[in-house]
Amino acid sequence: MTDIRVPTLGESVTEATIGKWFKKPGDAVAVDEPLVELETDKVTIEVPAPAAGVLEAIAVKDGETVAVGALLGQIKAGAGAAATTGAPDKKQSTTAPIKAADEEVKPRAQDKLENQTPKPSGEMPVPPSVRKLSAESGIDASTVPGSGKDGRVTKGDMLAAIERAASAPTPVAASAPMQVRAPSPADDAAREERVKMTRLRQTIARRLKDAQNTAAMLTTFNEVDMKAVMELRNQYKDAFEKKHGVKMGFMGFFVRACVQALKDIPAVNAEIDGTDIIYKNYYHIGVAVGTEKGLVVPVIRDCDHKSLAQIEKDIAAVGRRARDGQLKIEEMQGGTFTISNGGVYGSLMSTPILNAPQSGILGMHKIQERPVAIGGKVEIRPMMYLALSYDHRIVDGREAVTFLVRVKDVLEDPARLVLDL
Repeated sequence: MTDIRVPTLGESVTEATIGKWFKKPGDAVAVDEPLVELETDKVTIEVPAPAAGVLEAIAVKDGETVAVGALLGQIKAGAGAAATTGAPDKKQSTTAPIKAADEEVKPRAQDKLENQTPKPSGEMPVPPSVRKLSAESGIDASTVPGSGKDGRVTKGDMLAAIERAASAPTPVAASAPMQVRAPSPADDAAREERVKMTRLRQTIARRLKDAQNTAAMLTTFNEVDMKAVMELRNQYKDAFEKKHGVKMGFMGFFVRACVQALKDIPAVNAEIDGTDIIYKNYYHIGVAVGTEKGLVVPVIRDCDHKSLAQIEKDIAAVGRRARDGQLKIEEMQGGTFTISNGGVYGSLMSTPILNAPQSGILGMHKIQERPVAIGGKVEIRPMMYLALSYDHRIVDGREAVTFLVRVKDVLEDPARLVLDL
């Protein structure tokens, strides 16, 4: 009998909701054939069959919430379903962490974990693999009995703890008291429609509120004259699209401008970890994309090493996959800073909420012609308000203002992007 389990879902994702089963008990299945759809707070993924045979049992029903590593069902080996041949499907990697977990847990988990005294995490070094599993699963490593030398918590110990947690009921705890509205009058109630929030919308609501509750969030504003960027874009947009096969938008300029500003003000590209500050010497920029299911933030990696054309290509590609619901979990992980463009919807000004655990997010807005003073004269210029929301625990006001001025300077003189000034 082969177990079907919830695969490792990625950074900070510890649970998922069963979307739908593609098979029912008694159906024949082939290796890597999609069995069940899982909806996480980031993406929807399909879990492939780890073996060929017959689907013997389903352990969880549609709509139920399960943790990483939880048992979904079982496949009974049988001749009724032939294994697929040829190159393995890319989705096969989805189940690999679970197989590895099973293999590591069995030889060293049960015989050593019983009656061990938990060791506080501060008493001894914690291996990177244990820290990673702790972050992914939400299980505090200091509460896990250690079977290593001097009671150290090993990777096998963490995998065993995840396995135990997965086998227990996994109710979703609300981070705040559930709001219950008063009943509407009968006449009004007849004209209301009650729709259950999707898991993505629930998670968006929870994460945004958590960000407000955790960070000392503050927003500073500035405005930028977009004339130089617009003239440059109008002059070269046709040649740019002909050569690179993608349109020249504004987002590429903003990404490059933010990278330069982040290099000058590294605190905005950092995050808090307990009593430590983690400064990141890489620049993975999240670009907020609105979809029918809600807001997602795919990440464009290593933007400091990419040309304007490559950044525009990457943004176009992830934006298309986001709207089609085809983003992979890894495409939304590891961002160090986020840009949100409310201007595409007509927003003139806003205060964006941090994308935790990041310490900064830039809000772009609508380009609007306004009278401004230029060299002692009033001129009509295409102006955009910029908003930087930041975590005041790590970013000082001076640094936040300097960051925003740096972005403004680069956008108002795009030659700085070429000259790295």
